[in-house]
Amino acid sequence: MKLPIFQVDAFAEKLFQGNPAAVIPLKEWLSDALMQSIALENNLSETAFFVSTKAGFEIRWFTPKAEVDLCGHATLATAHVIFNEASYPQDTLTFSSRSGKLTVTKSANMLQLNFPADTIQPIDEPRELIRALGKAPKACFLGKSDYLFVYDSQHELEQMQPDFGTLKHTGVRGIIVTAPGNTSDFVSRFFAPGLGIDEDPVTGSAHTTLMPYWTDRLQKQELSARQISSRGGLLQCALQGDRVLIAGKARTFLRGEIFIDS
Repeated sequence: MKLPIFQVDAFAEKLFQGNPAAVIPLKEWLSDALMQSIALENNLSETAFFVSTKAGFEIRWFTPKAEVDLCGHATLATAHVIFNEASYPQDTLTFSSRSGKLTVTKSANMLQLNFPADTIQPIDEPRELIRALGKAPKACFLGKSDYLFVYDSQHELEQMQPDFGTLKHTGVRGIIVTAPGNTSDFVSRFFAPGLGIDEDPVTGSAHTTLMPYWTDRLQKQELSARQISSRGGLLQCALQGDRVLIAGKARTFLRGEIFIDS
């Protein structure tokens, strides 16, 4: 069995920036075990699989270790493939997913995700986890899937060297750390060692958690965000009720085929 595969740098101004994702179009779903094995073999933070339907598209996302409920950069990468490699004729496409209906709209040279906003609750400081990060935050929150820790400056995030061995055992999907940005409204980093991703280069879905916090703090509905991993990525975000709009650019790095023994 041969399957087409694309590798796309999402939330990237140019190649070798942003977050690389593999995208695999399917005519019908493979077994969960086979999709997980392919994701492990790809060894990227996410591999997205999609199937065309009468209503649009179905999408699923796999890290090297597990299927996840929502992934921003791999959704952006998948939309980039559908619009640019499959010549999709409309400006908006709809995905059915484990997180409900997701839309992606093409506008100029950017793609805009429409995702459900997270709900965050303040929590007491989880001391062991904070020791693993190396510095106490000014505020701690918990969303549906991730911790959110707020710091005073971008410099604090840049200097952070987490103990990933300890962070593997948090019981959540990941840990978001954030602060005001030097050249953007806010910056962040995202750690998910429990899913096989010590640090994710750019995490679109984390901004569904970040935006409710920062729009309330800054009293603005439209914000610029930068994820300050080694690759880095720029996102333009807006909060509209219970939805978060997350826009960015994408670049195709690879087109190819993978071969599966029957």
